[in-house]
Amino acid sequence: MPLHRPWLLLLVCVALSDQNSWNFELPRTLYAWEGTCVWIPCTYTLPKLSKQLSNITVYLNPVYNDVIKSYTGTILFNHTRMEEKPPSQGKVLFVGDKQQNCTFSIRWLQVNDSGELGIRMQTESDKWMEKINLNISKKPLAPHIQLPSADIQEHQLVTLTCSVNFSCWENPIQLQWSLDGTVVQETILTTKLVSTQSKLTFTPQWTHHGQNLTCQLQNATERHVLSEDTVRLDVKHPPKEVTAVIQSPTPIREGDSVTLACSYNSSNPSVYRYEWRLPGNKPSSSEVVTISKVAWDAKTVTCAACNSWCSWAPLVNLDVQYAPREVKVRQQAQAEIRAGQRVTLQCECSGSRPQEVHFSWKKNGRPVQEGKELTFNSITPEDSGSYSCLANNSVGQRTSEPWTLQVLYPPRKLQVIMTPGNTVMEGKQVVLTCESDANPPVSHYVWLDWNNQEFYFGQMLKLEPTTIQHSGAYRCQGTNRLGRAESPPRTLTIYYSPETIGRRAAVGIGCSMALLILTIWGFKLRQKWKRIRSQQGAQDNFSGQSFFVKNPKVRRPPLPEGPHSLGCYNPVMEDGISYATLRFPEVDTSIAGDTGTAELQRPSLSGEDTVTYSVVQKRRVADYENVPPDLPEDEGIHYSELVRFGMGVRPQAQEDVDYVTLKQ
Repeated sequence: MPLHRPWLLLLVCVALSDQNSWNFELPRTLYAWEGTCVWIPCTYTLPKLSKQLSNITVYLNPVYNDVIKSYTGTILFNHTRMEEKPPSQGKVLFVGDKQQNCTFSIRWLQVNDSGELGIRMQTESDKWMEKINLNISKKPLAPHIQLPSADIQEHQLVTLTCSVNFSCWENPIQLQWSLDGTVVQETILTTKLVSTQSKLTFTPQWTHHGQNLTCQLQNATERHVLSEDTVRLDVKHPPKEVTAVIQSPTPIREGDSVTLACSYNSSNPSVYRYEWRLPGNKPSSSEVVTISKVAWDAKTVTCAACNSWCSWAPLVNLDVQYAPREVKVRQQAQAEIRAGQRVTLQCECSGSRPQEVHFSWKKNGRPVQEGKELTFNSITPEDSGSYSCLANNSVGQRTSEPWTLQVLYPPRKLQVIMTPGNTVMEGKQVVLTCESDANPPVSHYVWLDWNNQEFYFGQMLKLEPTTIQHSGAYRCQGTNRLGRAESPPRTLTIYYSPETIGRRAAVGIGCSMALLILTIWGFKLRQKWKRIRSQQGAQDNFSGQSFFVKNPKVRRPPLPEGPHSLGCYNPVMEDGISYATLRFPEVDTSIAGDTGTAELQRPSLSGEDTVTYSVVQKRRVADYENVPPDLPEDEGIHYSELVRFGMGVRPQAQEDVDYVTLKQ
């Protein structure tokens, strides 16, 4: 059968070839130094036709001898009884077996042990020589620090490896880093590599740039440094500690020129350009810049130093000094100011450098007071005016805009102004004006007459033509929304014209003559009337009389009798005349059956009638029990006349009679 797939036949042949050959896996080069050992991990595979290993020999620098068809050299180890545990022979300790493990170690190495090691292995039907290199140094091996392939950058986690191609259980070692971080150490014993490694993981900072990093090989038991490796760290980072420096003298005043420089501490790679943020957005890429005529409000500046990255400096305050700005007057609280209130004006400014500010005040351009506040404890209309405040510091001075202070008050100082004057001839024109002082102005004027009655409204009262009746006192009232006031009266005198004086004189003379005649005639009529009245009075005395007795509420004490008079006491009428006196004619009287009784002598009556007057004061009706409330009272004092009262014995007076009122 023809072969259509020659590559398949090749694979079969290779597979058969591999099955009939020796296979070894072990390090090709081993390193150590004097006094230490070397560990040689080794595995093998016997040919398929061979059953088991029968002999193993370790040569130092083996050489094949074609004559004897065998290897010659220094034999370090030779073991033929593989069924037994291999013994330690001199420097060599075999720890393998007869199946697949051929690991062994060599102790107490010397420099002259360097060379080629040959491992000779035999079976009943086959044999094989495997060679490795052994490198023994006088001094301990130096570790090697392996840096990452990429750049080390600030703040990016990085891992560094320190390794030494050595490991032996009889001589333990350790690797020590000079930088803090996370350290992981491990020993690698494989058929490919014999090594001890330590890995350092850390986050680099810009301060690590340029520093030396050391890895030390130490004896694990004695902590003795055997060797070390050092590298210089190259940490990429932006410019650090960038600052904007003011090179001009300070303090800076408004309008000065200012020079600034941009500096930094460290940069990797180096800085190749600069950027600035200046007042007014003035661009610049140089390391040093100058600001001419700096503004009062220039606050801060900053700069950036750039490599692959740009780093900005902290803001630098220029602290420009300037005179107080936006000086203004502010009134506290009240929307309007009324007379008598407490008012405070404050002087303010939006800013000042330095902050120490001195304030003063002017009224209508004249200085009045110093201080930030101007206070009126009880403001008056005279305090009205244009006020301004001045603020100054060590740099300069500024003045506020004028601020008008208006004080509101009710009308005052009202007065009547007469034009052309207060003495005018009749027939002329007089204008009366009510002048006042008020804020807000008077909105309503009223004119008052002598009886305080309103008779005209308006500020001006025009009299045309004037007459004598216009003479008199004139007053006016003024009112605004805050109150009312009244002027003092002012007298207007209107005098007669010559024509009127002539007419008035004639009328006056005539009236005077008529009055004189009437006076004389009246006097005569009065004399005649008195005579007639005296005659009628005598006749009236004989007219009928009437009286009644009033009973007082309070009884009086009885009065003693006398031979000639009888008085009636009235305790209520002590402040006036409160009794009546009755006089009787004297009569000789004898009473029958009363002998021995003395005669009562009475005074004799003359030929004329004897008249007794009784004066009785008016009393209130309510003082008597028997007088009704609606009885009209007599007005004034009543007089009574008793004429020819009669002869005989006078009846005994009753105790309950206070006085007698006699009416006609």
